[in-house]
This record gives sequence, structure tokens and C-alpha cells, in this order.
Amino acid sequence: MNVIVVMLDTLRYDHLGCYGNPWIRTPNIDSFSREAFIFNRAYAEGLPTLPVRATLFTGMYTLPFRGWQPLEPSDVTLAEYLWDKGVRTALISDTYNMHKPGMAYERGFDYVEWIRGQEMDPYIIDDIEVDLSKWHEKNWTASQGALFSTDLEIPVSEPLTVFNIATYGAIEQRKKNFVQYLKNTAHWRDEGDQFIAQVVKAGMRWLEGQVREGRRDRLFLWLDSFDPHEPWNPPEEYYRLYAPRGYSDKPIIYGGGSVSEFTELEIRHMRAQYAGKVTLVDKWVGIFLEKVKELGLWDNTAIILISDHGVPIGEHGIIRKVKPWPYEELSRIVLLIRHPQLDGGGKKINAFVETVDIMPTILDIFGIKYDGLLDGESLLPLMRGEKESIRDSAISGFYRRSWSLRYDKYSLYLWLDKKRGNIELYEVNFDYTPPKPDEYDWRRHVAERENICDKEKELAKELEEKLRNRISSITTKHQHHQIQ
Repeated sequence: MNVIVVMLDTLRYDHLGCYGNPWIRTPNIDSFSREAFIFNRAYAEGLPTLPVRATLFTGMYTLPFRGWQPLEPSDVTLAEYLWDKGVRTALISDTYNMHKPGMAYERGFDYVEWIRGQEMDPYIIDDIEVDLSKWHEKNWTASQGALFSTDLEIPVSEPLTVFNIATYGAIEQRKKNFVQYLKNTAHWRDEGDQFIAQVVKAGMRWLEGQVREGRRDRLFLWLDSFDPHEPWNPPEEYYRLYAPRGYSDKPIIYGGGSVSEFTELEIRHMRAQYAGKVTLVDKWVGIFLEKVKELGLWDNTAIILISDHGVPIGEHGIIRKVKPWPYEELSRIVLLIRHPQLDGGGKKINAFVETVDIMPTILDIFGIKYDGLLDGESLLPLMRGEKESIRDSAISGFYRRSWSLRYDKYSLYLWLDKKRGNIELYEVNFDYTPPKPDEYDWRRHVAERENICDKEKELAKELEEKLRNRISSITTKHQHHQIQ
């Protein structure tokens, strides 16, 4: 048996047809979902990018313990555990935050390939001229992560997090970041140069090499695409599929901040850019899946298609992850699992699952017992119908900033710094689908509409206690393990 993980950074669950969106064009992922199990209530517990991957690679919760940081020396990663289990492993990615010096997220993999140049990666250092006149100035004048910085109250000289004032606070620095991205992509000539295309082609080359050398079993590939993360710059034909009527200004592909910094039409334009990039990603995922079939690996390969988180694009009054707010559009993730020996058939699983469950599931697929500490559980019993649930709730949040709980039909948010108040409680529309970009109104179109905390004070109190108890039990479990 082989296992392939296809990670698609920032892919929102409500921007896929298989999750109920009627207007998005994602035919390849939708087709894949018809052979897979669709997890309807999957959540990323510790946000954002790096804490999620720390959890995925270790099977351990991060939310109570760590934020944006390297892997710990004491972490035992999935790739390290597979090292002497007869599994050939590979990590192929353009997620440059994993590749930064000292981060060590490639640890344990037999083969590693980094595709450079995403976002503000200092990849091209040559003095290349770029034409800023082609781009809307809100790509760098909008506040972006500086809003997060004001929440964190981090001094300029203290770079404790990627979302700090030194990185995002000054307009000139944000402009420099944007110019860096333009330099990184100045050599692009066609769609095949897009980052998702580069990642997919590298993944296909690795699989071809393994088959050519006679290896068709016990392969593990983690294909980690930063797309459809911003900058949202799909080829024009993809954007045109969703372009809002009346927008004729320059492209905004990297703007972020408060909705008050943008016009209604600009917000719709950015949502169209995002949707176009999702469709671009879908095309290349389809190309990759066809290659798996062409190589004769389809019938003995389990494929996990997952996102690390979503992204707000107007919801709750913000654009991009500029506040530590783990609302539904950010913390709920895409999770599709196809197992060649199990008939998924597009079956929807409504049990609460979390990112801690991915490592145990992969080990279970390989038939490998783990003798260390794992916080998650294998999802195979859910897929086989042996269990209806593995937990009664799901948690999510930002380290030291926010905790949240999904329980039954409710979501509860606890703001640890009290800057947004204390508690919010919502009745979640789990079947929510946003309208087309052209029809979007950020005031109305959201899965969590009304804070009912004042109306349901006893319920809010009960769920807050449940959330605190869950965090406490995780902390206690880890402390006991350290003592042992």
C-alpha cells in the first residue's frame, strides 16, 4: 500500500462542488470525491500554516503549547517514524515557511524538493525591475497583517511571530514584500510556471522515478502546495470565470485587512481572484491524479486530499488572516480520503475530526503500530462504519490568542486577551455556501450569523466549561507523558 497526501493551503471547504458549492468549477476534485469519503466536520486545531503542519507531522495538539515556530527537537515526526518501516518517503512543496532556516519541517523524509519563490520568499535577489503600475496600490497600502500585529502588541524589535509589525507594519515594507513576489515570478511565461503546476510536475517526476526503479509499494508522498494561498493571481481566463460586473480597476492579488479599506466591488474582485485560483489548483490536481492512474498506482494507493485552513475574504469584516479569529471560514478544512480497499463512493461523514487524526490514519493504512504518544485517532474505523464518532467536539484557535469549540450545532469562541470581549456563541450553518463573487455581501453571507451568547447564557457557560476542560485534559495528558 502507498499513501499520498495532497495538501492545498488555504483551500476553503465551501469553494468545492463536493461540499455543496453549485457555482465553483472544481470538476477534478469533485470527481475524486465520488470515490472518497468526504469529512464534513474536519477542523484545524492550532492555526495557521506551521502549527497545522506540526500537528499533521506529529499527531499532537499544538494549540495549548506552541504557535508559529520550528519543530521541536523532541518531536517525533511521521517521516522519522516511517524511516525504518520499509517506506520510501518524499516531501515536495512550495510552502516556503516550512523551508525557512531552522524550521526543520523536512526532517526525516528520504527525498525533499523545495519549489522556491512563493509569497515574500527571498528567492530572486537580483536587481530585477518590476512594473508596479500594473497593480493596484492596495496590494501594499492595505494594512494586511499589521492588524494582527496590533492584537499581539509585539515591539518592532521582537520578531516572535510571522505576523509582526516588523514584517507587515510599514507600508514600505509591505511594498517591498510585494515587489519580492513580482521578482520571484518575473520569468513566468504561461500557466505551467504557476506554483501549483511546478509542485504537481515535481510530484509526478518523483513517482515516475520510483516506478522506473521498480518501486510500486510502500511509497509515501507528501505533496504540499501553497496554492490557493494568496497572492491570488490565476491566469486571466480563470479569473474571468468569476469576475464581478463593473470591476475595471487594476488587480488586487495580495490585499488584506479590514473590509473598511476596500470597496464592495474590490472585495468581490478579490473573491473572484481566489475562486479562479481554486479552479486553477483543481485542474492541476486532476493532472496529478491522472498520472497516479497512468503509473498503475491507483489501485494500491490511499490518497488524502486536505487543506490546512481556509481564509476570510470579507467574513466577519476582515480579509485574509489579519486577526486571530478562528471562525468557520478559517478553521474548517477540506478532508477527502480515498482508500482503494474501502468503498468511499462520496459518503459524507459528519463526525468531528481534527488534524491530529491524520498521522494515526496514515500509520493505520500502512499497518504500522505506534509506540509513542498520539493525540489523534485513526479515521479508518469511521470509514469502515465501525464507529459513528471518535469525539463529540472539535477545537481550533491561535496559540495564546483564541480558543474555539464546535459541539453539536454550535460554535463557541473564547478570546484569551479579552480584546474582542470574552465569549461568542453561534448556531452554525454547516451547509452554508457563499454566493458567487458578483453577489457577495460581507454583512450577510457568513456561516455564523448571530452571536446568541446573551440569549443562551447557560449554554454558553456549559460550552465554555467543556472547552476549558478539553484544553486542560490535553495539557494534563502531555504533562503525564513527560513525567514518564
